[in-house]
Amino acid sequence: MILHVAKLGHPVLRGRAEPVDPEQIADPLFQVFLDDLLESMEYHDGVGLAGPQVFRPQRVVAVWVPAEMDEGGPGLEPEVYINPVFKPLGDEKVEGWEGCLSLKDLRGIVPRFARVQIEALSRSGDNISLKLNGFPARVFQHELDHLDGIAFVDRMTDMSSLVFLDELERYGPPGDDAA
Repeated sequence: MILHVAKLGHPVLRGRAEPVDPEQIADPLFQVFLDDLLESMEYHDGVGLAGPQVFRPQRVVAVWVPAEMDEGGPGLEPEVYINPVFKPLGDEKVEGWEGCLSLKDLRGIVPRFARVQIEALSRSGDNISLKLNGFPARVFQHELDHLDGIAFVDRMTDMSSLVFLDELERYGPPGDDAA
């Protein structure tokens, strides 16, 4: 089932999501929710979707990074991550464009850690550990922010880069003299 996406302004996006009890993972209704989260991410053309974005304030995210978006890496198959946490692998941060299904058609430049380690539970309750860099690392940081009530605009250091996607495509990045 396709789930509706909450828009920025709805309180569910500003609260801290609750951890999932590992005992709940095997529940058939929870497994259906995980399927719905993945299906909804794909339907809404996202590379990530967090529980709070679909009005379910639990610490669950879906992520999918096609190989062509992974700067030469293998990408990430569509998967759910339960109770995910990350830690930076170094201090280096990189700026990059981000958008969000809860802020439809807006884009902005956000600094993120270049490399991160992700720890989570799989949909079968197994431990997952990933070391990521580039776009996959950015996607995870963005989605994990949703679990703490943070939107990408909260991480922007220069709001002058905030633009609508159609205007970005038409005129290029703000301040870009080639536009």
